[in-house]
Amino acid sequence: MSHDLPVLGAALSLDMLARHRDWVLGAQRDLELQSFCWPNTPEQDFPEMIARAKTLLDGHTGRRGLHGPFQSFSIDCADPEIAAVIQRRMIRTLEICEELGADQMVIHSPYGIWNGADDAVKPSAAIMRIERVRFVLSPVIKRAEAAGITLVLENCEDQDAGARVALARALKSPNVKVSLDTGHAYFMHRIGKAPPVDAFVYAAGAMLEHVHLQDMDGQADRHWHPGEGEIHWHAVFKALRSVPKMPRLILEVNDELAVTKGAEWLAAQGLAL
Repeated sequence: MSHDLPVLGAALSLDMLARHRDWVLGAQRDLELQSFCWPNTPEQDFPEMIARAKTLLDGHTGRRGLHGPFQSFSIDCADPEIAAVIQRRMIRTLEICEELGADQMVIHSPYGIWNGADDAVKPSAAIMRIERVRFVLSPVIKRAEAAGITLVLENCEDQDAGARVALARALKSPNVKVSLDTGHAYFMHRIGKAPPVDAFVYAAGAMLEHVHLQDMDGQADRHWHPGEGEIHWHAVFKALRSVPKMPRLILEVNDELAVTKGAEWLAAQGLAL
C-alpha cells in the first residue's frame, strides 16, 4: 500500500533547505520556504536571498509555497494606515512567490478565544470581523488571483474549527482556502475547549489545501517531531484520507539538523512517506 501513501513535504529556511536538499529533491517533496516572512529581514536583502533560493531549487519539481508575513498584526485590522502596511508586505511576498515558482502562501487566521467568545454573543461583531478582513485582503486576493497563487488561512488560536473555513468561503475567491497547523489545533484543544485535531480536518473538508505537521504536549507551540508529543496521528491521517484531495503535508519542526526524524516516524507508522 506504500504507493498510496502521501509524500511529506517540509517548511524550511534557506539554510535548512541547503542542509536537507538531497532529501527534498530525492522524492521531489513539496516545500514551504520560510525565509521571507520575518519583519526584521531588510528588504534590500531579498534579491540576494531570491538568487540563493533559485540556486537551491534547481532541479526541484515539487510544489512550492511561502509563508506570508504574520508577526505583529492581524488580518482583521481596523486601522487603514496599518492595513496599508499589511497589504504592501503581503503583496511583496506574493511577488517573491512568483519569482520562485510558488503557488501557495500561508497567512494567519484572525480568530482567538477572546474574539471567538465575543462573536458568539454579538452576531454583528462576527460580521464586522469578516468585513475588516475583506478590506485588508481585497488587494492581496486580487494580486494572488492574477498570479495563480492560493492563500491558505492557518489556524493559530482558533477555538472554533469552522470559523476560518467560513471566513475563507465568505471572501468568495477560488484562491482563498484553508491551512491546518496540527500543533496549534491541539494546543487549543487542551487549553481552549477546541475539538481534537482530526475534527479540524473534517471541518475544513474540501477547503483544506495545506497542513503544518508538528507535535506538542499542550503546554506551548513546541513544533516537535511527529511522534514526540500527544497528538493522535492515526486519527489525523484517517481524517486526511477522507477529504476529496490530499492537502500538502508540510513538516514544520524546530530542529534544523534532524528535519527528517518525524518523517521517518510517520513512515514507520505506515501513514506517509
